[in-house]
Amino acid sequence: MEQFELIAPCHFGLEAVLKREILDLGYEIKKVEDGKVTFAGPAEAIARANIFLRTTERILIKVGSFRAATFDELFEGTKALPWERYIPEDGKFWVAKATSVKSSLFSPSDIQSIMKKAMVDRLKKKYNRNWFEEDGAEFPIRVTLMKDEVTVGLDTSGASLHKRGYRLATVKAPITETLAAALILLTPWKRDRILIDPFCGSGTFPIEAAMIGARIAPGMNRSFTAENWHWLSKKSWYEAADEAQDQIIRDCQMDIQGYDISEDAIKAAIKNAERAEVRHLIHFQKRPLKELSHRKKYGFLITNPPYGERLSEKKELPALYREIGEVYQKLDSWSMFLITAYEEAQKYIGQKATKNRKIYNGMMKTYFYQYMGAKPPKRHE
Repeated sequence: MEQFELIAPCHFGLEAVLKREILDLGYEIKKVEDGKVTFAGPAEAIARANIFLRTTERILIKVGSFRAATFDELFEGTKALPWERYIPEDGKFWVAKATSVKSSLFSPSDIQSIMKKAMVDRLKKKYNRNWFEEDGAEFPIRVTLMKDEVTVGLDTSGASLHKRGYRLATVKAPITETLAAALILLTPWKRDRILIDPFCGSGTFPIEAAMIGARIAPGMNRSFTAENWHWLSKKSWYEAADEAQDQIIRDCQMDIQGYDISEDAIKAAIKNAERAEVRHLIHFQKRPLKELSHRKKYGFLITNPPYGERLSEKKELPALYREIGEVYQKLDSWSMFLITAYEEAQKYIGQKATKNRKIYNGMMKTYFYQYMGAKPPKRHE
C-alpha cells in the first residue's frame, strides 16, 4: 500500500495537541517542527485527516524538498519533482502561496512564477504537449523556504480547515475554530464538566467544545479540493464520512454556556450553533461579566477576553481584568483558561497562573493563562 508523507500546519506553540490528534487517528509521526507536524499514511489518511483533525489549518501532500539559494536551483529542483504523479493533463495548477524565512530567495511572486514555469516544463515533456488548457480539477501548491531548504506541498484541503462551514455570522476579532479547539484540548475539560465562556462573541469556544464533547468531526459539513482528484478514490471520502457519522454521540448531555454583553454577538452565536447542529447543547445569553456566578463546583471558564487593539480600549483593560479576577475568586474550585495578548493580565487578575503558554495567533504573540482549580473527587462505582 502506497504511503504518503503528509504535512499538517498549526499555530506555533500547539504542535503537541496536533501530534496527539494524529496519533489518535492511528498514523505515524515523522517529524514535529515549529508550526507543523509531518506524518505518514495511506491514501485514505488524506480524507480522514481533513475530516477529523480539529487543530490543523490544512493537509498537504509532501511532493518533495531540496536546497535552493538561486532561482536556477529553484527551477531545477522543482522540475525534478514527480508532478505527473499528481497532476493530470487537464489539471489546473499554480503556486497558491510561497513563504520564505531566512532564505536567499525571498520574493513570493518570483518564487511562484519560477516554480510554475518549472512545473509546466516538466509536464510538457511528460505529456508531450506544448499547451495546457488547465480546465480540470484544481491542484494548488504551497511552498516554504526555510534557510534555503525548499519544501513543496500539494494542498488537499482548499479553503483553510478552520472554515468548518458553521460560522457565517461573525463579530469583531473572532478566534479561529482551529485555535479554539486546540486550546480546549489543552485543558482537562471533559463533557461531564460545566464550561462557560463569558466573552463568547460569535460562539466559537462553546461550539467547538460541544463538537468535541459530542464527537462531531469538524470537516463533516464542507468540501475539500482533493475530493475531485482522479487518483484519489471516492470510496475513501465516503468511508471517512460514514466513520464520522458513526462516531457522533447523539444523546449526550452537556452544560455549556456562552455569555456576551452584545445582543448581536449572542444572535450570531445562536445562528452559528444551529448550523453546527449543537444548538441544543449550549445555553447562550446576553449577560455582563460581573453577573457571572454559579452554584456548581469544578467548572471551567474558557475564554478570549478583549485585549485592547486600540489605544482607547487599552485604558479599560486594567478594570476589565480586575473584574475577571474578582469573578473567578467567587467560583469555588473552578479552573480558568484565557488567551490574551495583554501582558499585564496576571497582575490585574490578582493571581499568578498555574501555567502560562506562549502561542502565536498569526503574527501576534498571545498568552494562554491556565488557572487550575481543584480536581473533583473520584466517583465510586
